[in-house]
Amino acid sequence: MGGMPENTAARDAAVAPETTPAAPTATERPVPPTAAVAPVADTEPTERTHHGHTFTDEYEWLRGKEEARVLEHLHAENAYTDAVTADQAPLRAAIFGEIKARTVETDRSVPSRRDGWWYFARTKEGAEYPVHCRVPAADTGDLEADWTPPVVTPDAPLEGEQVILDGNAEAEGHPFFALGGLHISPDSTRVAYAVDHTGDERFTLRVREIATGEDLPDVVENIAHGVRFDRSGARVLYTVWDDSWRPYQVKAHVLGTDPAQDQLLYEESDPGMWTGFTGTADRTQLLIGVGNSEVSETHVVDLPESPDAPLPAPRLLIPRAWGMLADVEPVTGADGVRRLLVVHDRTVARQDAADAGVPAPNGMLSLVAEADVADRGAWRTVVPHREDVKVDGVMVTHTHAALAVRRETTPRVVVAPLGSVLAGEAADWREPAFEEELYACHLASTAAESPFLRLAYTSWISPARVLDVSAATGEVHLRRETEVPGYDPSLYVAERVWAPASEPSSVTGEPVRIPVTVIRRKDVAADGTAPCVVYGYGSYEMSMDPVLGVARLSLLDRGVVYAVAHVRGGGELGRRWYEDGKKLVKRRSFTDFVDATRHLVDLGWADPARVACTGGSAGGLLMGAVLNLAPELYRACLAVVPFVDALTSILDPELPLSALEWEEWGNPIEDPEVYAAMRDYTPYENVRAVDYPAIAAVTSLHDTRVLYVEPAKWVAQLRRTVTSDQATPLAEGGAPILLRTEMDGGHGGASGRYQGWEDTAWEYAFLLTALGATQRVD
Repeated sequence: MGGMPENTAARDAAVAPETTPAAPTATERPVPPTAAVAPVADTEPTERTHHGHTFTDEYEWLRGKEEARVLEHLHAENAYTDAVTADQAPLRAAIFGEIKARTVETDRSVPSRRDGWWYFARTKEGAEYPVHCRVPAADTGDLEADWTPPVVTPDAPLEGEQVILDGNAEAEGHPFFALGGLHISPDSTRVAYAVDHTGDERFTLRVREIATGEDLPDVVENIAHGVRFDRSGARVLYTVWDDSWRPYQVKAHVLGTDPAQDQLLYEESDPGMWTGFTGTADRTQLLIGVGNSEVSETHVVDLPESPDAPLPAPRLLIPRAWGMLADVEPVTGADGVRRLLVVHDRTVARQDAADAGVPAPNGMLSLVAEADVADRGAWRTVVPHREDVKVDGVMVTHTHAALAVRRETTPRVVVAPLGSVLAGEAADWREPAFEEELYACHLASTAAESPFLRLAYTSWISPARVLDVSAATGEVHLRRETEVPGYDPSLYVAERVWAPASEPSSVTGEPVRIPVTVIRRKDVAADGTAPCVVYGYGSYEMSMDPVLGVARLSLLDRGVVYAVAHVRGGGELGRRWYEDGKKLVKRRSFTDFVDATRHLVDLGWADPARVACTGGSAGGLLMGAVLNLAPELYRACLAVVPFVDALTSILDPELPLSALEWEEWGNPIEDPEVYAAMRDYTPYENVRAVDYPAIAAVTSLHDTRVLYVEPAKWVAQLRRTVTSDQATPLAEGGAPILLRTEMDGGHGGASGRYQGWEDTAWEYAFLLTALGATQRVD
């Protein structure tokens, strides 16, 4: 609903060449001659009463997604938006061309090895979607040579290359296409995959014979994203949504059987808990994870090798009654003992299994034999809790363990020999060194047999790199740096400033400083004349980590300072940073953003008359709340799939994902204090009769996380309430309020990458026009 669980922080980076095919031209919708008149939504009062408070909602009727009058209203809004922004068409075309020019359209990914094959993806000029391919791998006995990926040329197939799945063929004839999951069978002959042709994230599972390209008769409808073969290859595992779009069941489909007979492995009845699964590194077990942002539970299923053996019932490893968040990685040592490496947020020093222990909010790593997991006294600390380091996860190969950690806002990776970790010794954790200060280094999927650990590296100004680190020596091998034609990173700079927060820590009461990343061309001076775009998110402990946004260069090259406000509610400074911006203290996310904006102006990085703000999903709620707090600070606001009617949505547990949101925002149904807090900040219910900036709200009709009705109602309320000049054109200083609805898209907008470029060009043209920064400065 507010964006959980996906990260929408680097939306502009979604057009990076590593992952993006392209569209040949930018297209414009026709503009009806009467479109310049803003639609006026009818008012039909609907009362909602909770905790003695009654709210009258005059636009709730817009929730009728299938009603002709609602669709007519959305089409009218689109027509009005097209008319009002028609003068931006040349700028949109220019930005689209810049993104296209900076992208290698016929491209490929770095191959990853699984069993006897190297898997990779190709993108082709003029094609919307990747083509998933593979080539045979060799086994010569030289381990590092055998696990060194082949060099894939962009425009020529390798010897023995096979196409596994062509996204363009799968999308043909459909207005939308998304691939939810793809998994290869243990014998490497089949691929299980899930596709969505609507945008509502209800996928269809199919299984294909790779050699022939023919699908088996097996079809399972309305599943969630992930799919996986079991160890035998005779079954495909998947999760199922409930009516509120919560994944709550894990099922197993036996190939060749009626899906109605699929085995139910697990069902979660708590509406506030999310269910998913993953395989272990050695593929012998399935881990079923259940949880939310505050507590989790882990079950394990032992996977039989024989297709004739039944799947056993899941075994409980770590119960939710322990009140901890835990990430489990099973591994079998040289002694044959099955052990668990557990990243968790509570100490386990006491032996009483009912004792949840002392909070360790930034996480710690413990070791315990799987057979002894219920004995809390048997857990041994491998990496203790630290206030300055957040431990996010663990991954193992046959020889090494790797930890994903965060220090000084930066995601990093540290590596140690698996033997010393399993022995409980003080392992020598090593961290690859990089030349930049503000970067992101993440663990990528690595086969357990590999002598390398694969890492993904990027920064705010450096193209993405794929690295293989020798687990034995620590030597770093650059497998690829994404090519960005015409881009010179020496022209740009990213630096960190710290803004004083007006609200102290809700935990300690001490003053707080907000990290703010400032990205700009080096020739932009801090003299108070630059246009500035401030981005924020601040929810679900999601961190806005460094990434080179190819599209963002179109802003920087017009002299814009792009700032990322790492407000509380995110995870940049550890768990306490997150907890200091959720539930009853959520307001701190909003005041942090305002404080960060003011600090940028004070430092001279922003012309106070030319500041825009932007955010999406839960970051869209941030935008709405910030505008209600300090509309005078901003010239324009871009809110993408904005969660602006949060209280209405969370009060209705029947709406998609509502109950899951209670752990993030609180439960306003049961708790009057939560209700009062949300009532005070929910953007839709707090629009004021003062001047607001120009606003563009972007949404999708089939979005199941943030329903289109939220920005539709918000725009109607804004348009009739605010006192700003909505009639004067944006380029002449006016403040129009616009709603743009993608009629065939989901939470991420339209599905084609070309369409993604066009959408980004539309959004950036709106911001640049409002800021008077339409001309390139280079």
